[in-house]
Amino acid sequence: MFYIVPTPIGNLEDMTFRAVRILQEVEYIACEDTRTSGVLLKHYDIHTPTLSYHSHSGIAKVEKIIDMLENGKSVALISDAGTPGISDPGYALVQAVLEKGIEITALPGPSAVITALSASGMSSHHFLYLGFLPIKKGRQTLLTRISENKTETVVIYESVHRLEKTLKDILKYFGADHHIVVGRELTKKFENYQRGTVTEVIAYFSENPGKIKGEFVILI
Repeated sequence: MFYIVPTPIGNLEDMTFRAVRILQEVEYIACEDTRTSGVLLKHYDIHTPTLSYHSHSGIAKVEKIIDMLENGKSVALISDAGTPGISDPGYALVQAVLEKGIEITALPGPSAVITALSASGMSSHHFLYLGFLPIKKGRQTLLTRISENKTETVVIYESVHRLEKTLKDILKYFGADHHIVVGRELTKKFENYQRGTVTEVIAYFSENPGKIKGEFVILI
């Protein structure tokens, strides 16, 4: 059996009872980073053997995990934070497992997208999740297409290094008075939301450069 197990996006208390039980019961846990996951596993007194699976894992690692599953072993896939397969390399392993006809069980759990959307006050009847915007190639084309045809809330991730550039791009393509929400360090000690027009949010971060830290979710 192959399990997809979400893990906390910042607050260790956000693990579900079921997630803890599955990680205790399976024979192996495939981690994006065994050191990062080790903190979580230690917190919940989980001693299941781990193996690494990340964006640089080659076909040999995929085949090793597939071989374990085909030989009756149970494996759980976790990422450093959040739900595996959502803006992380887990989808490729899931795809390989499905191609072998192996049964998969996916657990519900923490997700920065849903957390930010639920706290945003913006419409969630329809939303478009884009993950991280392209750094260069295709970025302008994507932003143009979305701004010209926008009918739903758009959710993107951004890093501390590109937040200012992305906010300026949103200003350029969506306009100064467009309402946005920027969530920072969700579920963590310094969790913060900035809500307002693009101009207001840009001004806030310009006046508070110390707040440009951590991980961001932007809703447009």
